[in-house]
Amino acid sequence: MDCIHYKVREDGRILSRAAYVILGATTEGYKEILSITTGANESSKFWLGMLNDLKNRGLKDVLFFCVDGLAGFKEAISAV
Repeated sequence: MDCIHYKVREDGRILSRAAYVILGATTEGYKEILSITTGANESSKFWLGMLNDLKNRGLKDVLFFCVDGLAGFKEAISAV
């Protein structure tokens, strides 16, 4: 799970946007893109919503998470 920041032109202004990416690996070793979503900026609250979305879409078991040190990440994972 990670976020990529990039600049976009919107209404004649340059704004910063974030692309949230969740990549999974199956027990057979195949990679799968589980989600790519855009947002205004990276926050643990946004990640919490994305994790809840994955759960609602049927994701049942996660063996481990690979994330950066974003404040609130651990709490968002634990909450879901």
